[in-house]
Amino acid sequence: MTIIKRPRWAIPEREATDEAVFFGRRSFLGGLAAGGAMMAGLTRSGFADDAPAVAPAPEAVKRNEHYTLDRPLTAEKWATSYNNFYEFGFDKDIVAEASKLKTHPWAVKIDGLVEHPQTLDIDDIIKKMPIEERLYRHRCVEAWSMAVPWTGFPLKALVDLAAPLSTAKYIRFETFLDPKVAPEQNSFFYPWPYVEGLTLAEATNELAFMVTGIYGKPLPPQNGAPLRLATPWKYGFKSTKSIVKISFTADRPKSYWEISGPREYGFWANVNPEVPHPRWSQASERVLGTGERRPTLLYNGYGDEVAGLYAGMTNEKLFM
Repeated sequence: MTIIKRPRWAIPEREATDEAVFFGRRSFLGGLAAGGAMMAGLTRSGFADDAPAVAPAPEAVKRNEHYTLDRPLTAEKWATSYNNFYEFGFDKDIVAEASKLKTHPWAVKIDGLVEHPQTLDIDDIIKKMPIEERLYRHRCVEAWSMAVPWTGFPLKALVDLAAPLSTAKYIRFETFLDPKVAPEQNSFFYPWPYVEGLTLAEATNELAFMVTGIYGKPLPPQNGAPLRLATPWKYGFKSTKSIVKISFTADRPKSYWEISGPREYGFWANVNPEVPHPRWSQASERVLGTGERRPTLLYNGYGDEVAGLYAGMTNEKLFM
């Protein structure tokens, strides 16, 4: 008899239902200090008119039951309308501004220390990858959180497709650069384009997930269309949106927020309630859509899966 052991943070699927409740919107932090979870925007309904033609129909995408939640899903209307995407402005309501971003056709370049450098259209990526749905928590460094159903594929599948060389230690993710449609990219104060990075070990962890959809629909630009990263054990700003380039390197990439605010943001950005941001506590979080305060969990509750990645790293600022 096969015994299936669910993670300690899992609950039955029947409990992971939408919650359409009143949300008292309030402004958090602005400007450089915000350092948020980078997401992207589009039409009034929140979804792109130019969505990938080959995106699987919702009924064709199977939910991976290994990845469930300890809380109800955030209502779709909040997760697709309360977004950080600083290329389009510093307000959370950037759906209209981000609608200028055309997400199809879209090419992603894979280069660096790999056996198979290549440029793939987003449609080709979706055709090649094992598409599934996962329920993940998302924790912003600004101390708000949500729980969403992402559609996509394990990042490891893309790593395997690229076949990194033995000298590759890190992956560098780069978002789009187009100041004509993203007005904030005209500012020389910020290090555009947005860049983030993971170690190869992090990238091949089972939780690292490349996202192509949300709530059974193609990903809208305000959430990072057409391709974004989800690393649920890290603060949201690590999850790069609207990716155009994935490079395998021997050297650790310098990320956008490391450059912009080195005293407040680092490379690792793992969630830890006991390590405050320099200007606010991370001990609890405000749940998007309900305003509920919840205690923040170490590694956002995914410690069983990822804590081993950081064993022995006593000299690294793992939670900054």
